[in-house]
Amino acid sequence: MIIDMANVGATARMVQLEFDPDEIDLDGERVSLRGKTTFNGEIKLVDARAHLSGKVNAEVLLDCTRCLEPISRNFEFRFRSIFVGSVDEDTNAEAEVSDDALDESLVENGQIDIAEAVREQLMLTLPEQIFCREDCKGLCAKCGSDLNLIDCKCADDEIDPRWAALKNLK
Repeated sequence: MIIDMANVGATARMVQLEFDPDEIDLDGERVSLRGKTTFNGEIKLVDARAHLSGKVNAEVLLDCTRCLEPISRNFEFRFRSIFVGSVDEDTNAEAEVSDDALDESLVENGQIDIAEAVREQLMLTLPEQIFCREDCKGLCAKCGSDLNLIDCKCADDEIDPRWAALKNLK
């Protein structure tokens, strides 16, 4: 959904949206959406900046960091984003950027793409590592077998030739 900044007023406007998985662009990311993603929040104008805040609920499919098995998890989180129109932004290349301005998103053509804001916040919320279970053993570094399913017979005592000289140090 696109919201025109010219239509955002000082009075908060409720925004309730449902996105199908294909409406939020996650191509090339390590995650995919399962089912609808919902956004419930509000948008209002404060000091010529649009403030979007609300709650996102999304079920995502990720791969376990250790064994690469697919994991389905539900993420529910709140966020707040600030959007400033490109005409309101200082074009001086020497202008100092305040700490508050670092959290602002620049809006081209005066249009805020809510789906893009939800995608960005979802990607920021996802953990760097996620495991199918806490005691996941991962994959064998030699044969690639899932160590949760089998005990492979690969030798653990083989030394990387780049480190072999260190074996002789006492």
